[in-house]
Amino acid sequence: MSFSVEGKTAIITGAASGIGHAIGRHFIDQGANVVLADMSDKRLKSTCDDLGKLDNVRLFVGDLRERLTVANLLSTTIDAFDRVDILINAARSFVVTDPLDPGDETVDQALAQNLSVALSVSRAVARRMISQARAEEGAAEDRNDTRRRDAGTIVNFSSVAAHRTQPELLGYSISTAAAEQMTRTLAVALAPHHIRVNAIAIGSVMSASLKDHLGEHPDYRDSILHGTPLARIGTAQEVAEVAQFLSSSASGFMTGQVLNIDGGRSLLDAVQRPAH
Repeated sequence: MSFSVEGKTAIITGAASGIGHAIGRHFIDQGANVVLADMSDKRLKSTCDDLGKLDNVRLFVGDLRERLTVANLLSTTIDAFDRVDILINAARSFVVTDPLDPGDETVDQALAQNLSVALSVSRAVARRMISQARAEEGAAEDRNDTRRRDAGTIVNFSSVAAHRTQPELLGYSISTAAAEQMTRTLAVALAPHHIRVNAIAIGSVMSASLKDHLGEHPDYRDSILHGTPLARIGTAQEVAEVAQFLSSSASGFMTGQVLNIDGGRSLLDAVQRPAH
C-alpha cells in the first residue's frame, strides 16, 4: 500500500484557485505530472505562471462545457505525458437560488458546471484509461505478468449541501447530490475496467467561494465554527491530501464512496434538543 502519486499523470480541473489549485500544487510537489485546467486564462496565468515553466506541468485554458474543449484537454495531456492516470474534477460553481422565481436559471447553471462538466470529462478520460489498460494487459501477458493494477482513478467533488436543505442553495444542493449519484454509478460502470471513482464532499473548508462569502459576510465565520464539532475551518491543503489518498493505491479497495471533509459538521442535528 502506498500513498504515492509520483510519476502518475493527473488532470485537475478548476485549478486556478481554491481547492483545485491546492490539489494541483500538492500533486506537483509529490512528483506527479499535472495538467492544470481552468476556464479563466487570466486567473490561471496569475496563480500558476510559475508552475507552467516546470517540465511536469502543463496549463490548459478552456470552457469544459464544450465537447471540443474536453477533447483538446485530453489531447494536450496525451501529447505532453503519453497517458492519464488520475482525474480530479475540482471545477465547481457555487450559486444562490431563489426557489420561487420562475425565471431563475441557477439550477440549470449549477447542473451544467457541477454535474455535466465532470461527467463529460470523466467519460473522455475513462475511455482513454480503458485503452491504456488494454494495451498494458497485452504487454503483461507477453511477460506472463498476471498482477492486477488500477487502470485509473477519478475523484469528484460534492458538498454537505447535498444532504442538507437550504432553499437558497437549491441549485447547488441539487447539483452536488447529482454528482454523488454520478460517482456511484460511474464506479459500478467502470469497476470491470479497474477504474475507481470516489468523491469528496466538503463543508467548513476554506474554498474560493467560502473565502468570498466570508469577505462579504464576516459574521458567517462564527456561525460556521459554532456548527462544526472541530470548531475550525478546514484548509484546502487538507482536502488535497485526501485527494492524494483517493488517487493512490492506499485506497485501492475503495470505489463509489463519498468522503465528508467537514470537521464533523454533517453529524449534527440542527435542532440540538432531546426530543423525538
